[in-house]
Amino acid sequence: MTNGYIDIKNTDMMLIMGGNPAENHPCGFKWAIEAKRTRNAKMIVVDPRFTRTAATADLFLQIRAGTDIAFLGGLVNYAIQNNRIAKEYLTHYTNAAFVVQEGFKLPEDGLYSGFDQATQVYDRSTWNYQEGGDMSHRAADADPEKPATAAKAPAMLPPNVAYDLTLQHPRCVFQLLRKQYSRYTPEMVERITGISKAEFLKAADLYTSIRKDGDMKKAATVIYAVGWTQHTFGTQIIRTAAILQLLLGNVGRAGGGVNALRGHSNIQGATDMGGVFDIWPGYLKVPIPTDVDSKIYLERTTPKASKPAVWDSFNYWSNTPKFAVSFLKAMYGDAAKKENDWAFHYMPKVERNYSWTEIWDNMYRGSVKGMFAFGMNGVAIGPNTQKNIEALKRADWLVVGEIYPDETSEFWKSPGISREEMKNIKTTVYRLACAGFAEKDGSMTNSARWLQWKDAALPPPGQARLDQDIIAQIFLRVRDLYQKEGGKFPDPILKLTWSYTIPTSPSLAELAREINGRALADLTDPATKQVIKAGQQLPGFSWLRDDGTTSCGNWIYSGCWTEAGPQLARRGTEDPSDLGIYQNWAWSWPANRRVLYNRASCDPSGKPWDPERRQVWWNESAQRWVGNDVPDFKVDSSPKEHMGPFIMNAEGVGRIFGPLAAFADGPFPEHYEPIESPVRNPLHPDQSNNPVVKKFGTPADKYGTPSEGFNIVCTTYRLTEHYHYWTKNNPMNVQLIPEPFVEIPVELAEEMGIKGGEKVKVTSARSYYIAKAFVTRRIKPMTIDGKKVYQIGIPIHQGYRGIQEDEGKNAKTVVNRLTPTVVDPNAYTPEFKGFLVKIEKA
Repeated sequence: MTNGYIDIKNTDMMLIMGGNPAENHPCGFKWAIEAKRTRNAKMIVVDPRFTRTAATADLFLQIRAGTDIAFLGGLVNYAIQNNRIAKEYLTHYTNAAFVVQEGFKLPEDGLYSGFDQATQVYDRSTWNYQEGGDMSHRAADADPEKPATAAKAPAMLPPNVAYDLTLQHPRCVFQLLRKQYSRYTPEMVERITGISKAEFLKAADLYTSIRKDGDMKKAATVIYAVGWTQHTFGTQIIRTAAILQLLLGNVGRAGGGVNALRGHSNIQGATDMGGVFDIWPGYLKVPIPTDVDSKIYLERTTPKASKPAVWDSFNYWSNTPKFAVSFLKAMYGDAAKKENDWAFHYMPKVERNYSWTEIWDNMYRGSVKGMFAFGMNGVAIGPNTQKNIEALKRADWLVVGEIYPDETSEFWKSPGISREEMKNIKTTVYRLACAGFAEKDGSMTNSARWLQWKDAALPPPGQARLDQDIIAQIFLRVRDLYQKEGGKFPDPILKLTWSYTIPTSPSLAELAREINGRALADLTDPATKQVIKAGQQLPGFSWLRDDGTTSCGNWIYSGCWTEAGPQLARRGTEDPSDLGIYQNWAWSWPANRRVLYNRASCDPSGKPWDPERRQVWWNESAQRWVGNDVPDFKVDSSPKEHMGPFIMNAEGVGRIFGPLAAFADGPFPEHYEPIESPVRNPLHPDQSNNPVVKKFGTPADKYGTPSEGFNIVCTTYRLTEHYHYWTKNNPMNVQLIPEPFVEIPVELAEEMGIKGGEKVKVTSARSYYIAKAFVTRRIKPMTIDGKKVYQIGIPIHQGYRGIQEDEGKNAKTVVNRLTPTVVDPNAYTPEFKGFLVKIEKA
């Protein structure tokens, strides 16, 4: 989240899509209700189903699953056409005025410039800015259709970007944006999404009304969850929302932002701590094979400022060397020295994609021989359950750390596997009883980026162990083997820092202090003359150095556990601004900042857009930024210097146009159909799907089409009464929702002769799912490009292990038997939320 749960109470307008917070985030949703109660805020809900969230909305629109970009693109078009934009914000705080180089082509045919049909990959060299200065008076002479010159643009952003503050140059980002979304008319939105023109216009008028007549005081927020991320264009859905919010001047402001509601708290923390294959902790890029030393790595990953020469950019990622060297010192301590390149060569060089679906695909193909699965029920939660089960059959070993037996730890019990087949499965399975979250201390990082420390409520039962104990003991045994037997390259294991008080059971408090970082030599701040002694905890990441004198496990968490103690354990309830900032409750990364990019809450002169919701402001007498929140800015940068508020971008401004390698599938979002769709793409039928999406090619990877009878859109969702796959082992939750169901429209049920409570069989190109029919008016048939289309919904929670399952009271099928193994090309998230099925009586 750019803002936070409590900040939602400050909004004047809410657009809720891709999520159902009333049911899935009820504690956070209370702040949306508070905004309605105290500010008369309006709520627009767009969802394939009429949900409990929709029941509280001022306006509900039913959308076809997987068409969110078309709807949001329509809002962008409406805002531009009706001049409901934040012109001053747009010009000074985004790259709207930047001029894009000659040769860049928009995707009228579904393809941007640079697409290689043979490799299915873009050459993104034309997705770049033009070098130069002020082009405000040369707009009329520019040719927007001029092809690229023979020489390719360098694979880097130019240091002096051409710009046009009048926003009239045909190749400035604003004019390209206008042209890109001019195709997203209300009529086209209706054809793609199924939302009528009249209803769309009602929503567009309501949402953009915050900028009616140039008003800049109001703020609107966009709230979403995994209903957006779980598509082959999920990243670009979120990008479209960000573009809309930048266009309306809503980012960085109280009551604004683009706010993801995480499914549970460790999702944010996992990515923060490098829990995915392509980043180190703190979102540092991983080394690749061509990074033969740290100098080359840092040159590749440290951006240089790219902006108009007359503007300024903080370009905070220019500090990457300080973050990276301090991280290597945390990993290898005294073994990381300048003489050995900070032990950079100890770190893996990632040569290919190691995302979730790739790992399972490689196991299916036989190249991955084993897996550790801790707190992750891969069989149930991953796409194409049957493929995942087949992969585990082919593995040599599997280690599962869980609190209950689950579908992964007992994959051989899946329906359809006979006893004879079970005997032929050679996989050795080790099941380790782990502690539940209430049985261990530590911190949780919520959607608002708050690190909150908690104590253990009770000890783990029986032989259950803490996760860190299990991992520590595995590591120590591996290290012992290297010490005894040697190996091709033992140093990365033997020299790893492991200086915990109890090596076999590291204290999470010790780990938190290590992550925060400490001084390895006496440090002095040249401006304030403050001294940090060697061995002391660092106050924050501004103290990090690239000379080996600081150690830090994750730069964005630096400041969470200082010499003053665990900041993440604070419980202060003071809120003098009444904005819900609560600076003394827990700790928020980065630097205890609650709203990101909050410099943008002020106009270019440093005065708040809305004086009643003051977050930060420029204090002329003190010559610094001050406020109720921690300024997300260079505190002594005067407004006269024209430093951009988006300090993590090399440009210093928000990116409406995503240049170069920012995205794999386009610098602007474009509507593409899900891989399985009931219609061709009305925008460009010859390029219906995202062109850079990889389809997996094993015999288990099958994709359905309407011509094969798969003509019903299916989406998956979660219930308030269950938590993932755990609570089907809890009698109270099972009493509330005892068995699975399929939610189908009344009209479809009548056509099929299906009555509520009867068992139905839902079939995709991959497998089938059996459950009772829940006949409802919450989902209605839609007209998509002139064709009648039905949608159905299935909750995710049941499987073949649990109370009801063990008693034989359901069909023991997992809903992800139905979903395809196909992913977003940027975040590698599977497409769970829109695929094709057919339905019949079971």
